[in-house]
Amino acid sequence: MSTTGIVVNTRRPFLDEAVELVSSMRFAISLLTIISIAAMIGTVLTQNQPMPNYVNQFGPFWFDVFDKLGLYAVYSAWWFLLILVFLILSTALCIVRNAPKMIKDMRSWRENVRETSLRNFHHKAEWTAQLSRAELAAQSAARLVDAGYSAKIVEKENGTLVAAKKGAANKFGYIFAHSSIIIILVGGMLDSDIPIQFQEWFLGKTPFVGGGLISEIPEKHRLSLANPTYRGNTLIPEGQSSDIAVIPRSEGSLLQPLPFTIQLKRFNIDFYSTGMPKLFASEVVIRDHETGKTFPATIKVNEPLIYKGVAVYQSSFEDGGSKLKLVGYPMSGTDQASFTMDGEVNASTPLQRGADEYTVEWSAFRAINVENTVGNQDLRAVTKGQSLNEQFAAKLDKNSGSAGKNADNKNLKNVGPSVQYKLRDKTGQAREYQNYMQPVTIDGVQVFLAGVRASPNDPFSYLRIPSDEAHTVKEWMRLRAALADPALRELAAVRYARRAMPAASNTPAATLARQLQESSSKSLDIFAGDGKQGGYAAVSRFLEKIPAAEQEKAANIFMKILNGTLWELWQAAREKEGLAPVAGDEKQARFLQLATNALSDSFFYGAPVYLQPDEFVEVKASVLQVTRSPGKAVVYLGCVFLVLGVFAMFYIRERRLWIWVRDGEAGGPAHALMAMSTQRKTLDFEHEFNDLKAKLPQLA
Repeated sequence: MSTTGIVVNTRRPFLDEAVELVSSMRFAISLLTIISIAAMIGTVLTQNQPMPNYVNQFGPFWFDVFDKLGLYAVYSAWWFLLILVFLILSTALCIVRNAPKMIKDMRSWRENVRETSLRNFHHKAEWTAQLSRAELAAQSAARLVDAGYSAKIVEKENGTLVAAKKGAANKFGYIFAHSSIIIILVGGMLDSDIPIQFQEWFLGKTPFVGGGLISEIPEKHRLSLANPTYRGNTLIPEGQSSDIAVIPRSEGSLLQPLPFTIQLKRFNIDFYSTGMPKLFASEVVIRDHETGKTFPATIKVNEPLIYKGVAVYQSSFEDGGSKLKLVGYPMSGTDQASFTMDGEVNASTPLQRGADEYTVEWSAFRAINVENTVGNQDLRAVTKGQSLNEQFAAKLDKNSGSAGKNADNKNLKNVGPSVQYKLRDKTGQAREYQNYMQPVTIDGVQVFLAGVRASPNDPFSYLRIPSDEAHTVKEWMRLRAALADPALRELAAVRYARRAMPAASNTPAATLARQLQESSSKSLDIFAGDGKQGGYAAVSRFLEKIPAAEQEKAANIFMKILNGTLWELWQAAREKEGLAPVAGDEKQARFLQLATNALSDSFFYGAPVYLQPDEFVEVKASVLQVTRSPGKAVVYLGCVFLVLGVFAMFYIRERRLWIWVRDGEAGGPAHALMAMSTQRKTLDFEHEFNDLKAKLPQLA
């Protein structure tokens, strides 16, 4: 308070403080940091996936937390868009505050300097010339113009000032660079899903959840044809057409009508020797809805079709409804009779097994599968902490992985067609399966791969069924059915005991033979499971009951008896069907070993039947990405401004030069004082100053 009683308010208005904060460098850097963090999250966390995928990945608790933060669609989250708005506002305020000053400074000659102030410059020079003051000033200005400077002569009270400048456009770098940020952000927001969110918030549009025909989906799930921006996909089988793009949303999908119809005439695909796609392209016919005009076009990768502001890109390819014929084999009980089944990809087929009803949902078919089938590890090795099935899957994945993951192409081989499907029971529970049509050679033996997984996020675990001499699974299926038959198991135990002790005539030998028969029968019963989990897991549970010191010895005896009894079981099963016994050579012993391993792992397969592809008629489908991006041209303009701005800031150097010319004493030679300055002192500036310092005094 002053002595006159007047209160002086030294606080700045709130609005001024807010404007200064928003337009400050620290505020912009903070926003850019948050945007960078959000971009990293959006890169690491796959965006716009179905919500069940996120629930399976993170669990219910963290799913809700991430959902509330909008991390599943970061770039369309309200907080991310708000940050972009504030960044645009901050950059605009920076331009508004600083651009007028910069333009004024560019236009200014800074002619209000004095001779005394020029003498304080670090870069200065003095000389005299046998010319009048006016002549020396005029010739200095002319030579500076020849050197690329703009010059102005200003008469002062005690002399003449030649003011010159060069590179004043350097300040346009700041204006262009900051303007480019605004332009790019505005272009990005034009291409965002804000228009779609607007239609959801105010026009009652809601994502569609479920399946069915597109023509039957209600209008509330369809966006306007005038929608200014969108990015969706359309899948078109060969010979069919589409005028709808599907836009994925976190809760489902929205349908976007197109101003034209795309008919896929043919889908072409070429492969590398590794089996990876080399080139794929869609031969289409476009029909304009407004004019009825039609024209052919070819859409390739990186060569989109652009029509009526809509760009159509070749995204990928899928199965378009291939027709399948499969052979089914029971995987439980004593029945081994095969049956045929027809299927169509993207459709479903009912399956009846006794009193149980199932639905087979055909999801994919691949005519070519290139795998690395060379391995040098024991696929049966046991790893602590993993179930047998998990170890099996992990090791098979190392030895028959996708060609896309393997850099050693010499071991890659096309292993033939495969079919992928879900088997759903009447309660709605489903497991997914992937079965190969042809046997695959792994470690020198041929096996049929039958994959299974419980969740789409899990890798497939593969059951390896050994191929018989006819390149089928029938021999293994015969052994599997025999293992489930108690009568055949008992017969195999009797034959094994008789073969092991053929001369058991006296009482002790007969008793020992009976004990061996009982042990053989029990080993098969344990391995068969009899309604429980059988295989090596059941054997392991049995051996755990034996004292630890005797487990290794007991395991060796048990496996010897099991292998011998399984051999007899195999022979008994063949004899039952009137087939000749197999030779007891190394080849057949190897088959039995692989068959035993497959029998053990079959308890993890979890399907009542094994479906093997037999015949197919492939139908390809092209997946096209359809986009309308009005902001693309705006973003390109922003990039041009950014390039110009960076060029101006880094490659245009502003220089200012003043020459103060005054009359000599007593009518003597005119005296000149030159001073030069720049924002950044570089080696080029030193050379330029020295060059002018040497040349300007030589004017007279």
